[in-house]
Amino acid sequence: VQLQASGGGVVQAGGSLKLSCAASGRTGSTYTMGWFRKAPGKEREFVAVINRNGSRTSYADSVKGRFTISVDGAKNTVSLQLNSLKPEDTAVYYCAHSRDPLISAMPARYRYWGQGTQVTVSS
Repeated sequence: VQLQASGGGVVQAGGSLKLSCAASGRTGSTYTMGWFRKAPGKEREFVAVINRNGSRTSYADSVKGRFTISVDGAKNTVSLQLNSLKPEDTAVYYCAHSRDPLISAMPARYRYWGQGTQVTVSS
């Protein structure tokens, strides 16, 4: 499975961005796709996850109410809408794919990872 993330950029605090991740190859008929992020000097952290048909989602507490994850199962594409961005959201955002149909916030459950896209929020 190959993952191609896009949509990062520089935005002022309070602004919005939309990230997308396109999966190709043998994605499987059931899967979950998640977003994680890593800021300089910090550990990688879970952001959001969704299953293929969109019936299950989960968010980190730090982004609930501000970020929205969505999926287009037919296109194997997952998106992450980032609203009300804060400087502490600055990080490299990674999408990840798991063939396990159960959503999970654990990085170890994801076998395939995208290359990352930088999100920078200025104050």
